[in-house]
Amino acid sequence: MPYLVASDLPAESAGRRFRALLQRPEILRLPGAHNGMAALQAKAAGFEALYLSGAAMTASMGLPDLGVITVDEVAFFVRQIVRASGLPLLVDGDTGYGEALNVMHMVRTFEEAGAGAVHLEDQLLPKKCGHLNDKKLADAHDMAAKVAAAAKARRDLVIIARTDAAASEGLDGAVARAKLYMEAGADAIFPEALNTAEMFRAFAKRMPGVPLLANMTEFGKTPFFTAAEFQEMGYRMVIWPVSSLRVANKAQQELYAAIARDGGTHKAVDRMQTRAELYDMIGLHEYEALDASIVQTIVPESMPQR
Repeated sequence: MPYLVASDLPAESAGRRFRALLQRPEILRLPGAHNGMAALQAKAAGFEALYLSGAAMTASMGLPDLGVITVDEVAFFVRQIVRASGLPLLVDGDTGYGEALNVMHMVRTFEEAGAGAVHLEDQLLPKKCGHLNDKKLADAHDMAAKVAAAAKARRDLVIIARTDAAASEGLDGAVARAKLYMEAGADAIFPEALNTAEMFRAFAKRMPGVPLLANMTEFGKTPFFTAAEFQEMGYRMVIWPVSSLRVANKAQQELYAAIARDGGTHKAVDRMQTRAELYDMIGLHEYEALDASIVQTIVPESMPQR
């Protein structure tokens, strides 16, 4: 159903709904959704919360994930995903788009756009995908100041601190940073680019009681693990950040190749979403019925002659 009628909107904020999902015993599964259509499809598959990846978002714009886009550009994606699905959304906040005041502006902007959670990372600009080499880290206390600023600015938004320290400072460095970020006001920790099950378990063992997020990206440093396996290792959330974009991009690449090769789309129709399936997914008929129930032609009564 379209989220146009006030009574259809969630009664609680996205932040509170995200927190409630974190309280459940099973791991919170957060598939990446890079636009409104992906969000609708993820919701139809049964997911209760979503993730907006900076890498997927920028790639969908034809740009690399190097921290080159603005807060307002990200907010556009947040609004369309939340408006389409109504689900609580975890947003990739990169390095916070600047220092403490910029982080506070980001938090307010994302929360007002409808986000339920944001993660903030301890890299220096130009930041890189967490699974690439030669990442440069911010001073841990500078990052803690950003986390404190984010916590001060939010109403209900869940603040997740990401650390990329495992690659350069080892597990000890990553744990030390994570503890500092929790003291600064983070609600959860995202240890990026751990590369063995033993590392995942060891990090979780040294952060007892802290909600932890695992990143299950393809073609990176982390081997394939299922949501159940991450839960067994001590993690409360798992993201699949770029998967939907990778699949969509591959399908589009094959379509354009077919048009160039065959002179049309006639050999690719069997791999397309049908018109009926598209209309059903975007709720076209529900919108039409809502429109018909509200919009009627009103003929004004004739004004009395004087």
